[in-house]
Amino acid sequence: MNLLNYALVYRRFLLVVFTVLVFLPLPLIIRTKEAQCAYILFVIAIFWITEALPLSITALLPGLMFPMFGIMRSSHVASAYFKDFHLLLIGVICLATSIEKWNLHKRIALRMVMMVGVNPAWLTLGFMSSTAFLSMWLSNTSTAAMVMPIVEAVAQQIISAEAEAEATQMTYFNESAAHGLDIDETVIGQETNEKKEKTKPASGSSHDKGKVSRKMETEKNAVTGAKYRSRKDHMMCKLMCLSVAYSSTIGGLTTITGTSTNLIFSEHFNTRYPNCRCLNFGSWFLFSFPVALILLLLSWIWLQWLYLGFDFKMFKCGKTKTLKEKACAEVIKQEYEKLGPMRYQEIVTLVIFIVMALLWFSRDPGFVTGWSVLFSEYPGYVTDSTVALVAGILFFLIPAKKVTKMTSAGEIIAFDYTPLITWKEFQSFMPWDIAILVGGGFALADGCQVSGLSNWIGNKLSPLGSLPVWLIILISSLIVTSLTEVASNPATITILFPILSPLAEAIQVNPLQILLPSTLCTSFAFLLPVANPPNAIVFSYGHLKVIDMVKAGLGVNILGVAVVMLGMFTWIEPMFNLHEYPSWAPDFVNQTMP
Repeated sequence: MNLLNYALVYRRFLLVVFTVLVFLPLPLIIRTKEAQCAYILFVIAIFWITEALPLSITALLPGLMFPMFGIMRSSHVASAYFKDFHLLLIGVICLATSIEKWNLHKRIALRMVMMVGVNPAWLTLGFMSSTAFLSMWLSNTSTAAMVMPIVEAVAQQIISAEAEAEATQMTYFNESAAHGLDIDETVIGQETNEKKEKTKPASGSSHDKGKVSRKMETEKNAVTGAKYRSRKDHMMCKLMCLSVAYSSTIGGLTTITGTSTNLIFSEHFNTRYPNCRCLNFGSWFLFSFPVALILLLLSWIWLQWLYLGFDFKMFKCGKTKTLKEKACAEVIKQEYEKLGPMRYQEIVTLVIFIVMALLWFSRDPGFVTGWSVLFSEYPGYVTDSTVALVAGILFFLIPAKKVTKMTSAGEIIAFDYTPLITWKEFQSFMPWDIAILVGGGFALADGCQVSGLSNWIGNKLSPLGSLPVWLIILISSLIVTSLTEVASNPATITILFPILSPLAEAIQVNPLQILLPSTLCTSFAFLLPVANPPNAIVFSYGHLKVIDMVKAGLGVNILGVAVVMLGMFTWIEPMFNLHEYPSWAPDFVNQTMP
């Protein structure tokens, strides 16, 4: 028993030792670069999936193991840890820091909810829309963390308003009954005594009914907990929580900067296929926005039906608001009024945000000439990270407020200014662990390429070319969706990219046809609280059980894969000519011929 306890306490240490030793015969027996790289890939993949070591520490292992096995020089491995991706990430985090520091994200969210209305169904859609929009530009985690307190306040206000409405109705009923008895006394005379005697039992029975209803209410509270007056209230809280978690993930699909997985894929893809130049901010938005929009609406309908029932009456607009809806509207209005008028810092942040988005879209949109033509002398030199860095530097340059001090004469004078964000604030927002993790993924991909492991995998997977393309896409999407539930999203895409790219090349299918759906499905971690940070945040509020997330998340996962498959064979296919094997991809067949 003590041995078992020790094993449980030191399970991560034992897992590290066991993993390193159990795969060690592979490079010792098969003395090839492919086998040595496969050993490193297996070890790193298991560490990433199990998190036996912190993800960022595991990401440093290529820098240790590739030189030891003679696969890559240490200087070459180190160069993979900082690329164009990291510059883009720095600029985006500068924007996110300023938005959150000056509460612009809260103003946008509340304003969007006020525009949609307070009908329960529309209110949920309003929260989902605002959360998804913010998640396009901020991290999914910070978006969920910001919106959930607002959702919680609104939900509790709805519950208290319902109680207030019931109390008001009961008071009105008692007053009406008493008023009726007074009229009976004045009209009838002597018969009133008889009627009073008859009404006493009725009055007593009404009290009994009140006791029964209160007893039932107490029983309901005992079942659902002190937070809820009825099962419907509990269902409404579950609905709102899940809507925030799922919409924060769905919104991140729409932009390259929306999630770390999108950024990782973009950098991996551009590194492996430098002649493609088909993926940029604008092209990504054009193909992913319809996917996210359809999935958001279907998820809203699915969650609404699952927890509150789907009724077409909920689509009616302009009807008289109930007391509950009025209370809800009042909470949202009060929260918005607390922000006060829009400040100078918010306006500047919003202007930079809009300009940055427009520059991203218009750099090289594809259907028209973009502003990158101004630098035609150096094609490919100016990227989305260039725009992000310009905006990021502006946040450190533009004054936010003056710094004052009091002189010896008692006079207050300004001697300096503080910018929109400071370096310390930026550091607190910058996800250095993700930056290192992504660098490790780039190093791992380079090692697979240099050692020849990518070609070896492609050769072994080439028999899959006999399968229909749609089936290959479906299988890869389902594998990715399943793996990302137990492994982190960045780790999942980092592990699978070196496998899926050679697969596409070996079966002579446009790499985008397999890689795009797999990348989108990497974000579909909807099943478990530990699957991604937004799930964990909403789960911490105590309204949900694990089975609630599994039941709702399974439906959203299925919808997500279905929408991605639909997009791949409709509007996405003509955008990238997916039916043809592109000239920018390597000719795998000729490469492997002797």
